[in-house]
Amino acid sequence: MARHAPQRPRSPEPPPITRSNAPGLPARRLAADAIDEVLRARVALDETFERLLPEAGLDAADAGLARAIAVTAFRRLGTIQEAINARLERGSPRNSGPFEPILVAAAAQILFLDVPDHAAVDLAIRHLHEDPRSARYVALGNALLRRLVRERDAILAETAADAFRDTPDWLAESWRESYGEETAAAIAAIHREEPPLDLTVKADPAHWAEALDGIVLPTGSVRLRERQTVTGLPGFEEGAWWVQDAAAALPVKLLAPKPGERIVDLCAAPGGKTAQIAVAGASVTALDRSAPRLRRLKANLARLGLTAEVVTGDATNWKAEPFDAVLLDAPCSATGTIRRHPDVAWSKTDEDRDRLAALQERLLDAAAALTKPGGRLVYCTCSLEPQEGEAQIAAFLERNPQFRREPAQAAEIGGLAEAIDANGDIRALPHQLHNLSARLSGWTGFYASRLIRL
Repeated sequence: MARHAPQRPRSPEPPPITRSNAPGLPARRLAADAIDEVLRARVALDETFERLLPEAGLDAADAGLARAIAVTAFRRLGTIQEAINARLERGSPRNSGPFEPILVAAAAQILFLDVPDHAAVDLAIRHLHEDPRSARYVALGNALLRRLVRERDAILAETAADAFRDTPDWLAESWRESYGEETAAAIAAIHREEPPLDLTVKADPAHWAEALDGIVLPTGSVRLRERQTVTGLPGFEEGAWWVQDAAAALPVKLLAPKPGERIVDLCAAPGGKTAQIAVAGASVTALDRSAPRLRRLKANLARLGLTAEVVTGDATNWKAEPFDAVLLDAPCSATGTIRRHPDVAWSKTDEDRDRLAALQERLLDAAAALTKPGGRLVYCTCSLEPQEGEAQIAAFLERNPQFRREPAQAAEIGGLAEAIDANGDIRALPHQLHNLSARLSGWTGFYASRLIRL
């Protein structure tokens, strides 16, 4: 008779993990998933939400809550991570699955959002139970979150005294070196605040400021007093205006398009600057390498009742007859947009900046070849890093002696001389426009230089 080794008794199967249908939990689940993906994969939060939202099946209110939690978490991530780490004696547990993003999302609610503490804590605990890896640390998570509730005032008082608490070290060091301690601290501080909402209007800014409960900025943009769902506002369906940060509208003012001119907008999507050029009466070609982004540009132009020749192509090697004017809004680290997109601070690195700077150099040389003699080339980035702005133009002018800089004049940008540097280039910093109320102050960080081909 054959002999068989005795069978070991099977370990009991872990109980199945089920998802709770508790009200509000799907929104927290989406927020934590988005936070986790941005930090792990270093992808943009908007892109992450665009991918995850259809699967989540949330109504508009829950989708809005999920986005508010995630945006707040990244806006105050330094404070949140330090508050959590200081209260974990042995650090965050390893192999704990979604433990960290769940706690980050909950801490954002407890410390910075108008959410009942019991809801933030209870739903986070339910969420921890849904994954066997994080379920082992429910007691730890519960104790930590309740401690954040008790110590909230002390945490907020401590972080208020440190302007750089929510800025990664590499960015803080870059801004100190570029702008000095005081300006760097002012930039870091305003990044903690929600941004205002700006519109570029086709005509009559005063009328639309009154109709939309806004103010007219010195540059002509309309800034709304309160953030609203733009699709329901007067003038949206009629195509009377489009959303565009006031600083992002400055490069086209520097370009000064004229009726009948041939102008190319390189890296054009989603099309705000293309629309500005078209409104001025120029014949504009909008070039971008991303077909999906160009579909969005076409939809935007259709709503606005504007036309452009839309071309899918790589601006580094695209050929055409030289243009009267060229606008190059180059891909960049986007550190000037951190107030509006706080995930940028945590998803980009100095290596990303340097890699993009090499691409910007190639794009600039390609843009130069598309500029006819006597024509204008405006280079711009929404970056605060000199490697992507001032240093690019200095190196470009050394390589291309047939170009010279034409300095910006304060009158071209609403008299805002503080946004023009010593070389005559636009250097908009996030804490400028500080003479407005706290809620309405500031704008995106932007750099732009106007060059003339001799």
